[in-house]
Amino acid sequence: MLTNEELNKLKNSLLELKTQLTDFINNSTADSAPVELSKPIGRLSRMDEMQQQQMHKANRLNAKNRLTRVESALLRFKNKEYGYCNECEDYISFKRLMAKPESLFCLDCQQSRE
Repeated sequence: MLTNEELNKLKNSLLELKTQLTDFINNSTADSAPVELSKPIGRLSRMDEMQQQQMHKANRLNAKNRLTRVESALLRFKNKEYGYCNECEDYISFKRLMAKPESLFCLDCQQSRE
């Protein structure tokens, strides 16, 4: 079972992560703007720019997905359901939650799912 001190650390970690992800998403909109085909650059430069755009889009999508998981974890906090494995309903270790505070599964259940 998690102590109150551990729960406070985890909640602060989730709130900080939420802020970081929100900032990243808000600041990355320009990076995923469409490549202008009328720009006078070479073919390889344009291909590189298009690849960079796709990488920015993928990173932004990953950040949005993680933000959804973080917000879900904060809701579980509010409902006093945070820190329990969704599969075996046992406690998720503090070390695992510190590494990935939005975790839904304990390490054993996560490994069996992979």
